[in-house]
Amino acid sequence: MRDGFTRSGDDLPGEPVSPWLATTPDAGYPALEETLGVDVAVVGAGIAGLSAALHLRERGKTVAVLERDRVAAGVTGKTTAKLTSQHGLCYDHLRREFGLREARWYAAVNEASIDEVERRIDELGIDCGFERQPSYLYGDSPDEIERETDAARAAGLEPSLVRSVPPFERASSAVRFDDQAWFHPRKYLLAVAEELYEDEGARVYEHTRVTDVSGGTPCRVQTEAGGVQAEHVVLATGFPILDRAGYFTRMYPKRSYVLGVRLEGEPPEGMYYRPGDPYRSVRTHRDENGTLLLVGGENHKTGQGGSTKERYRRLARWARERFPVASIDYRWSTQDYRTADRVPFVGRAGPGAENVSVATGFRGWGMTNGIAAGRLLAERIAGDDPPELELFDPLRFTPKTSFSRTVTENADAASQFATDWLRTLLGPDLESVDPGEGRVFREGPHPIAAARDDDGDLHTVSAVCTHTYCLVDWNDAECTWDCPCHGSRFDPDGTLLEGPATEDLPRREPR
Repeated sequence: MRDGFTRSGDDLPGEPVSPWLATTPDAGYPALEETLGVDVAVVGAGIAGLSAALHLRERGKTVAVLERDRVAAGVTGKTTAKLTSQHGLCYDHLRREFGLREARWYAAVNEASIDEVERRIDELGIDCGFERQPSYLYGDSPDEIERETDAARAAGLEPSLVRSVPPFERASSAVRFDDQAWFHPRKYLLAVAEELYEDEGARVYEHTRVTDVSGGTPCRVQTEAGGVQAEHVVLATGFPILDRAGYFTRMYPKRSYVLGVRLEGEPPEGMYYRPGDPYRSVRTHRDENGTLLLVGGENHKTGQGGSTKERYRRLARWARERFPVASIDYRWSTQDYRTADRVPFVGRAGPGAENVSVATGFRGWGMTNGIAAGRLLAERIAGDDPPELELFDPLRFTPKTSFSRTVTENADAASQFATDWLRTLLGPDLESVDPGEGRVFREGPHPIAAARDDDGDLHTVSAVCTHTYCLVDWNDAECTWDCPCHGSRFDPDGTLLEGPATEDLPRREPR
């Protein structure tokens, strides 16, 4: 919860944090306050960035990892942490829209990611709750599930078609993937970061906000208090800070919600996923207090979809209807970017940025995709040419697969832009705002985002997102200002939390 803003969440169950962040310490890495030179600068210390850094060191490259917040405290620290190659109804889509070869590539790199995590855990002696478990994709359409099973088998996997799964919800059929896994992602990545930090050829910096990236020769990464000169840059952030390929027109942000639930009795074994809108995700996590059931879902486009508090309530009702819930200990939300053709962007950032690479658009499946992206980008930077990058190429042209979604999402962004501006300009001037509440008002021609904290103090900033000038919307569960066009998010005082914006919301003092 934002500092000074707690009242809006008082009626929601659970501590507002993921168990991954609640049960791990801060690593305490320094902020970058100088200018240095390395072979590769990696922006983002989540699973993709740290995996890339580790692979690059193994290939003899010097590396600096720059993290705006803390190691694995972003999307990686807010995942359900499933290590699986089962990513919803993906293989039938890949086979139809991209081809069988591409479906095989996708399956192979994600399966290899599970094995890589297991291998590194053994090598580094990491205690992070890694367990091999089956993963189930279930639904009410037998034809859909059967097509997915057939496509996954053709892609080189070994799925099985099963009935009467899961045990907590009626479903006509499911596809089961064996030898998948779950783990504690932050314990794993803190160990990876420590391995890097103790290496003379690598450095890890936290609380280091990147403000600009230039893709020349050499590349330059500018931070608030220093910078890095590098032969290559890897942008492993939710949205690339350097947009040379129109990513904001080809990706869209989605928020989703998770509850950490204690049950009376034994939880279901395995991992479960039901596609749809909203989707449902269920998995078990064992901790020092017993067992948590992680229940996820209620996705919606960022900045749209009404009250986010109501999303948590609906998820809690769903859980209580299906499980003997003793308590809800944790609640948290996360944001993922989805590409129009449903395949991540991994590779060269765009024209004029030959030495800048991106890893983004994982659409909620970043654990295995992020590890795969780190390995593939390290191979590319080291001079190899992994064929799988053809599938993930950020500059690919897939009009058949992506045209309809691209048009729809950009039309939605344009409509939201126009509607919000018109409503604000025709709306009232600043009115009363209750504690824990945020509203957008007009002062003359200027939209102002006003939020009042628990002490009654009013925080007023510009309501105009610094990315493409859409108007932000109040997120009542997280107490943030969220942009409904491209997903930038800000604290009540205007501080940027996540991009694609790179600047804070300016302060505005109402007259």
